[in-house]
Amino acid sequence: MLCVFVCLVLVLCNFNGFVEPLNGEGYALLSFKQSIYEDPEGFLSNWNSSDENPCSWNGVVCKEQRVVSVSIPRKKLYGFLPSSLGSLSDLRHVNLRNNKFFGSLPTGLLELQGLQSLVLYGNSFSGPLPNDIGKLKYLQTLDLSQNFFNGSLSTSILQCKRLKTLDLSQNNFTGPLPDRFGTGLVSLEKLDLSFNNFNGSIPGNMGNLTSLQGTVDLSHNLLSGSIPASLGNLPEKVYIDLSYNNLSGPIPKSGALTNRGPTAFIGNPGLCGTPLKNPCSDTSSANSPSSYPFLPDNYPPENLGDDGGKIEKGRGLSKGAVVAIIVSDVIGICLVGLLFSYCYLKICGSDEGKDENGYGFEKGKKGKQECFGFWKDESKTLLENVEQHDLVPPDTHVAFDLDELLKASAFVLGKNRIGIVYKVVLENGLTLAVRRLGEGGSQRFKEFQREVEAIGKLRHPNIVPLRAYYWSVNEKLLIYDYIPNGSLEIALHGKPGIVPFMPLSWSVRCRIIKGIAKGLVYLHEFSPKKYVHGDLKPSNILLGRNMEPHISNFGLGCLANITGGSPTLQSNRTPADKPQERQSRSVSSEVTSTNSSSDLGTYYQAPEAGKVVNPSQKWDIYSYGVILLGMITGRTPVINVGSSEMDIVHWIQLCIEEKKALADVLDPYLVPTADKEEEEITAVLKIAMACVHSSPERRPTMRHISNALDRLATSID
Repeated sequence: MLCVFVCLVLVLCNFNGFVEPLNGEGYALLSFKQSIYEDPEGFLSNWNSSDENPCSWNGVVCKEQRVVSVSIPRKKLYGFLPSSLGSLSDLRHVNLRNNKFFGSLPTGLLELQGLQSLVLYGNSFSGPLPNDIGKLKYLQTLDLSQNFFNGSLSTSILQCKRLKTLDLSQNNFTGPLPDRFGTGLVSLEKLDLSFNNFNGSIPGNMGNLTSLQGTVDLSHNLLSGSIPASLGNLPEKVYIDLSYNNLSGPIPKSGALTNRGPTAFIGNPGLCGTPLKNPCSDTSSANSPSSYPFLPDNYPPENLGDDGGKIEKGRGLSKGAVVAIIVSDVIGICLVGLLFSYCYLKICGSDEGKDENGYGFEKGKKGKQECFGFWKDESKTLLENVEQHDLVPPDTHVAFDLDELLKASAFVLGKNRIGIVYKVVLENGLTLAVRRLGEGGSQRFKEFQREVEAIGKLRHPNIVPLRAYYWSVNEKLLIYDYIPNGSLEIALHGKPGIVPFMPLSWSVRCRIIKGIAKGLVYLHEFSPKKYVHGDLKPSNILLGRNMEPHISNFGLGCLANITGGSPTLQSNRTPADKPQERQSRSVSSEVTSTNSSSDLGTYYQAPEAGKVVNPSQKWDIYSYGVILLGMITGRTPVINVGSSEMDIVHWIQLCIEEKKALADVLDPYLVPTADKEEEEITAVLKIAMACVHSSPERRPTMRHISNALDRLATSID
């Protein structure tokens, strides 16, 4: 017994001598680890309580055995931030960008008065910015962009006198900017408040921020009032972006505001002056005597007769003057008539042109009945006094006019229920895509104009821009940029009758799906109307010169309803639709969206689309998920299983239930490189399955999808 007791004492002594307890900072970080529900890459696996201190842990930097930095970017961590981080008294830097953290910003973190940088962009944080933010006296970098923060910007932030970078873009902040914004944050070098809901006027003292560099971005907010002239005091190299607000009045011509292009001010209908093409009407100066031409003191002169003498007041003009006026009017009317006749003969008298079967627009073939091939019997419509309009650019100036468009070579790309799409090549080499809509809707011009101009103001790298439109009673035209590499449908499945085609690599597919996601985020969250596309499918995704995706044909459903064409919205779908009965309803940049056996477009539509009247953004999420499944499998959305057909969503679900290998569902073209891309393909497959969830409420938002794709550790960048 004595020997056993002695051995036990020795073991306990050795154990106590070997294990040192983890210090307080380590336990604070372990509390942080416990608040993380998912760590798919195992980045925090070496955070162990058996260590003496946390200085050797991943993402932790110490100085003199004290934690000074916690940096864990792009590790897919899913969880929330605990207040225990506030006990790390020497912490100077926190970088958790591009993870999946949620919840509010803990006030305990704001107790770190020595904190110098807080970088949390690309997460899902929400709630207001706490008032305690002002306690961070030494804070130099605050980046909370691409989250869901809301509420007003607390005036306490003005106490962060050393702040150099303030990026709050792409959140849901509201309310006015603090009045002393420009005097409180004089050390700012970078300022980005874009894509929020800030309102009120721009503080006049923002011109005091003379340390700013690069771009000062206040775009896509609800700021109103006039542009303070003091903004001109900012350094001349600073680019000030004020686009898409509710600003009004003249644009000041001073300092940093001069020599700027219109893109810095567009989207503010109330703004006027250079560089916009909306001149200011100076009412006050117009009423002042100096605004009129100089007139002598005796003007008008006393009434003179034909002989130069005075005539009686009240007799009016002399006979000679009246005759001269009448003769002048007659000559003017004749000149106008001759000019009109010349133009008419010049334009409509030619028999040159090609038919709509692929060789140009019809001209002169049927005289007045189809002058230009765009309208019929224009003289009749003029007699009926219905509004006629020239080519209208809804957003910016275009480098072509209607006459150039009509004289250009044109080739039919395809036809569908909405109309014909032409490829048009102007004389200067500019290539456009022109869509002809229906001939109806003659009484709904204002409605058409409102819709098409809203669509025309959308600008995003992954959306086909509408450059101009034309309206007449019998003709409605939409003019787009021509996208040269056809549709995603052709890139995935080839063009019927034309083989072979070049299959897309996984890296290219990744670029495409990321680009589509970014375009949809813009439509859903940042477009003025928060659009729903409603007819998203591969034939409506066009590919540019570098295979970058461009979403097309959004808004056509409403325009087709106005003009009498068949709408493309998914609400057209009925449960009774069968594959062989479906017809194509869209046109790509190369051909109509058709399949050799059937139109598959309705299989991209959400199951609730046939039951709900009002379209939802969740419809687009479902369609996007079906597109992802097609990108992964290389299959159309309808798959032959034995003698029956199954849609791709249920087929994938069945494969998952049967635990089939990834290679069994993967596009055969991707199999040779699947080993090194398997992790990324699997991650995209999970995103796709979340998108096609049967319950719309359970589908993620497009912003979350885009952020998740950006966080994938891909080799394509």
